[in-house]
Amino acid sequence: MKVSIEVAAQYNEPYAVIYTSEVTDEIRHVIDVLNEYEKDAPITAQLEDRIAILQPKDIYMVRIENGNTVIYGQSNKYYSRKKLYELAGQLGRQFMQISKSTLVNLAYLDNVEAGFSGSLLLKLKNGCKDYVSRKYLPAFKKYLGL
Repeated sequence: MKVSIEVAAQYNEPYAVIYTSEVTDEIRHVIDVLNEYEKDAPITAQLEDRIAILQPKDIYMVRIENGNTVIYGQSNKYYSRKKLYELAGQLGRQFMQISKSTLVNLAYLDNVEAGFSGSLLLKLKNGCKDYVSRKYLPAFKKYLGL
């Protein structure tokens, strides 16, 4: 792959253009890397009467509970005004959606147990647990190499 960079004062922020005859795995990887650059931005969330600033690495799980977006850290529970899909887009590839209402940080998986009717129960290192729904099970099994 050929790469060229043009530096000029007229550009306020970086802008990438890829010229290709087809979208290959290599191109997809480059796009993923470029998109990941912006995904390390902090997340703001409510902790009691304070606003907490969370880094993606501090987040174990994000779940929708009773219509509220709840963010689980190592020992605290935070509330966010953002929708699950907004956080999923902001948090990056270390997070995986395991159900319609839950995202987990794959770095904090502790163990996986077989559940009823072929489902899997995930347990995180902070004690949180949730089931992988059937819709998201194939992607999760692929991640585990099963």
